[in-house]
Amino acid sequence: MGCECSKLSKCCWSSDYNGSVSEDRNEVNEEKSELDDLPAFREYNIETLRMATSGFSVENIVSEHGEKAPNVVYKGKLENQRRVAVKRFNRSAWPDARQFLEEARAVGQLRNHRLANLLGCCGEGDERLLVAEFMPNDTLAKHLFHWETKPMKWAMRLRVALHLAQALEYCTSKGRALYHDLNAYRIVFDDEGNPRLSCFGLMKNRRDGKSYSTNLAFTPPEYLRTGRVIPESVIYSFGTLLLDLLSGKHIPPSHALDLIRDRNIQMLTDSCLEGQFTNDDGTELVRLASRCLQYEPRERPNSKSLVAALIPLQKDTEVPSHELMGIQDGAAALPLSPLGEACLRMDLTAIHEILEKLGYKDDEGTATELSFQMWTNQKQETLNTKKGDVAFQHKDFIAATELYSQFIDVGNMVSPTVHARRSLSYLMTNLPQEALNDALQAQAISPIWHIASYLQAVALFVLGRENEAQAALKEGSTLENKRSTNA
Repeated sequence: MGCECSKLSKCCWSSDYNGSVSEDRNEVNEEKSELDDLPAFREYNIETLRMATSGFSVENIVSEHGEKAPNVVYKGKLENQRRVAVKRFNRSAWPDARQFLEEARAVGQLRNHRLANLLGCCGEGDERLLVAEFMPNDTLAKHLFHWETKPMKWAMRLRVALHLAQALEYCTSKGRALYHDLNAYRIVFDDEGNPRLSCFGLMKNRRDGKSYSTNLAFTPPEYLRTGRVIPESVIYSFGTLLLDLLSGKHIPPSHALDLIRDRNIQMLTDSCLEGQFTNDDGTELVRLASRCLQYEPRERPNSKSLVAALIPLQKDTEVPSHELMGIQDGAAALPLSPLGEACLRMDLTAIHEILEKLGYKDDEGTATELSFQMWTNQKQETLNTKKGDVAFQHKDFIAATELYSQFIDVGNMVSPTVHARRSLSYLMTNLPQEALNDALQAQAISPIWHIASYLQAVALFVLGRENEAQAALKEGSTLENKRSTNA
């Protein structure tokens, strides 16, 4: 695989394609249905987002840099069971709330299946938060640079490039051609393993739009000259991503261009891809990257021509992304455990037996002032929980509810198990809304506790909210499966 030109003359990137995206009608209908299911952009209050993220719990942080990231991203769940990603800016960003809300509303009008779409925002007081669709399968950076089992396949790398180009083309067509700091952390994977472009980069990084956070070696040359991002800067960053996909490493563009000029393209290619593509395919991707990385912005292609160039390179188009990625298809339901089955049947007696056997062992590790056992031992003379447990065991659910309420109202200690037991007691006494509130509170205390999701599912089934109940049941099953795998 190599380029016949000793210099990056135009012959090295002159091949243009006059292709158009041809998609199966059923796939188009599915995508339309998926987008129709997305709610309109809205403004959230801070309490709603605090509840959704379990009080911005450390357990819910999904940013690659964790708490040290300047703008932390949390996973969360709204009351309607929709999973979301919540980006919380630090207090120095976006001092003008009005400007932040206007920018967010503009980005929130975009709706496309190649984007992780923006669903809402919050500009209350000093808070500046964005709410987007949650993508559960990590970033391109994780899969490309920090893979644990096997490297990303060539066909999947090409699919990432095409989906990204299509996302940029859509944004450009809607007047949002600027994308700030496009890099491998901005590409995320949905339930089915399909790559999507995070909507967060469509927002200015700072109020003046001048922020560019990557290493200067990867920064578009015009940004170094003027300090501003232009649409052609996004294409330059796209070129660096093509190099990432080709090499499996984050190679500075200047070094990559030197290798291309010296016809030393093998040095650019990820050795893990050996035998997965032809020299011609590799050369085409190098040519496309070279075009994107031209020093002069006007010499770079636009997003429409990127899409046209990438379509003919696609491989294994009939293979679902989750198969190419080697991950579980998130759209497919996991087999239900006995607890999951009991929740689906709304078999409260079976759920009661399971909670009884579980006891309080899942309270270990929750954010409490004291461990449950220590608190029980110290306050035994006034503790109503023990009496509540006796009532719960003997299925006196009215008494159990009252005694658990007395424990909760004291407020010295939080226990997800007490909330779970009171939730089931409410269900047993035909108070499903109160049961749902308790199950949500249990999850707020312990964000990854599967039983909290399962109890939400039962309450939602009783309330007749079938779709939300199925979503909660699926989440409970996923959390329980992860717990079993980790154990």
